[in-house]
Amino acid sequence: MNIDFLLIQRMKRGDENAFDVFVRKHYEEILKYCSYHCLDTSYAEDLTQETFLHFFKKLSDYRYMGKTRNYLYTIAGNLCRDYYKKARESLLEEQSREIQNSLQQSETEDILNKIAIEAALSNLPDELREVIILYYFQELKLAEISAALQIGLPLVKYRIKQAKMRLEKLLREE
Repeated sequence: MNIDFLLIQRMKRGDENAFDVFVRKHYEEILKYCSYHCLDTSYAEDLTQETFLHFFKKLSDYRYMGKTRNYLYTIAGNLCRDYYKKARESLLEEQSREIQNSLQQSETEDILNKIAIEAALSNLPDELREVIILYYFQELKLAEISAALQIGLPLVKYRIKQAKMRLEKLLREE
């Protein structure tokens, strides 16, 4: 029997220890996912915590079907999209200025490369950015991405190819 299933059953009965075990099991993956969507580490941590809060708020209605991690990714993805809508441009500019003023040249160059990649990612449509993050940064397999996003495998492959082409073009322009 799957450990998530058992944990969810225990959590529905109010077992505090089960909540703790569940969060510890999935926290790092969700934090890593949120970190790729968000430049601010502390905000990524907030998004991760908010993901679990949303999950627990709907726990009584949740029906386990073997895809708890995918459901957590879906919640986190929605929260990250909301974050992008609020702070996409201003955060990137502010952080770029802070980094340039406070770091040495080599560190600045590394950070600017990261910012260029993140800026290019932020210019991708949501559906392309999502598959790139899941594939390259979360290191999910194509079938896992398909299941997490609830789209067909051919569409996942198409989106990855499109995203690669657009990223290459955007990074050349930088």
